[in-house]
Amino acid sequence: MTRIDRRTALKAGGVLALAALASCVDNESATAVPPSPVAAGPSPAAARPTLSAAAAPDWNGLRSGLDGTLFLRGESGYPAAHQLFNPKFDSIQPAAVVRAASTDDVRESILFARQNGLVCVPKGGGHSYVGASTVAGGLVVDVGPMSSVGYSDDVVTVGAGAKLYDVHAQLDKDGRSLPTGTCPTVGVAGLALGGGMGVHTRTYGLTSDRILSMQVVTADGVAHTADPTQDADLYWALRGGGGGNLGIVTSFRLATIPASRLGFFTLTWPEEAATAALRGWQRFAHEAPATAWANFHIDAQSSGTLSIHAVGVSTTGSAAAAAEQLESFVGAKATSRSITVKTHMQAVTYLGGGTTSARTGFLAGSDVLRGPMDAATVTRLLAVVKAAARAKVPASAILDPLGGQAAKQPQGGAAWPWRSALGVIQWYSGLPAHPSAAALRAAQNFLTSGHRAVAGASAGGYVNYIEAGRSVSSYYGSSLARLRAVKTQYDPTDFFKASHAAFG
Repeated sequence: MTRIDRRTALKAGGVLALAALASCVDNESATAVPPSPVAAGPSPAAARPTLSAAAAPDWNGLRSGLDGTLFLRGESGYPAAHQLFNPKFDSIQPAAVVRAASTDDVRESILFARQNGLVCVPKGGGHSYVGASTVAGGLVVDVGPMSSVGYSDDVVTVGAGAKLYDVHAQLDKDGRSLPTGTCPTVGVAGLALGGGMGVHTRTYGLTSDRILSMQVVTADGVAHTADPTQDADLYWALRGGGGGNLGIVTSFRLATIPASRLGFFTLTWPEEAATAALRGWQRFAHEAPATAWANFHIDAQSSGTLSIHAVGVSTTGSAAAAAEQLESFVGAKATSRSITVKTHMQAVTYLGGGTTSARTGFLAGSDVLRGPMDAATVTRLLAVVKAAARAKVPASAILDPLGGQAAKQPQGGAAWPWRSALGVIQWYSGLPAHPSAAALRAAQNFLTSGHRAVAGASAGGYVNYIEAGRSVSSYYGSSLARLRAVKTQYDPTDFFKASHAAFG
């Protein structure tokens, strides 16, 4: 059978698969009634069950119809193909990984998974905090090879497999950039679908706010162009609703920003000034101009002490005024202070710690701050990191500001629910590649204690910092009801089951 013939057969077979699958799900899903929020997220990736299939999948048939590559368990190349960024998930073994080279590969993979009762998950950069881009016994569709970057008239067209460093390096040639996160190997797709915060957030908004349109393949194997006029509900949902719930995005068109020089500042205070520094940062996040950004780091040291510092950026090219404003809000000069100016690519490399990033073990989560924390909450937050330092647990609380342009709804609207929030706390604990049970418990205790400390000030969590054991509704806020309606429209049989963040 030729590749064209096979694709035709898969398309026809997909219609039968849809009808067959609908009879295998429970009444709630079959009648498209969205479930209510649960107290904890769905089962971990390793525990998600696959659907039963009548016969063994015809893997050779799938392989013959692909432009990309299929890796089966036990084959050469499979160990690297199924790895994620966090080695903690190495033990999860999907039945196969498709390294998709085209939209047709994505369509065929989805239809094949449906026909064979396989759970299907997309993979971009593989940085999901809960290992959402792998599944035991299922099919992983890796869009990594679809990584082209093309620029014209202030618009960039990016393949869903492109990584952040590569996107910035290509755009720099035309004097353009995008507001993104900083880790060089993060995939643009996962970042953009969940929101996407970074040093330009206050000046230009989230990564998702720059999306003009997307190519996305839904659970029925149909390719859509989602924009403000076509599949507008899908376009709204995919801008901040997270990945893995509604389909597999294959490419984006995004409005770019100038690749201008940035002014940087770094300020450090002693531990005894931690309370004043944190309260000063909160005022900075609330009152500073949209051209100024600074995040705040509270790091547990192995000596049992805290490291307190802020890293700031001014998009005007001079950071002196922003640094002085933050110091004035703190009410104390920093004990260590540096101010520099960097070109676009110097900034990208500096913020990313280089041009690539090694696989790293960690456990992390988040809280979105409604507004400035009161004195008691600030005290509790600092005490949580201090307790980790005394226990020699590698831990940090990293606070990123929102506001500015990120507080404004973009054209076409977006599912990102935190427009009025002050900022986001990321709770982060470093781990060995294959951590012991004790190390995992200590890291989880840090996250749990952090959530408890700021509970009164927290509006929920950031879906790109998703974690196990968290209420689904906490990630979507007021957008949840509409997200569920979009899920009903585009994936009524709940084929896509995003790990820990499924809103279907």
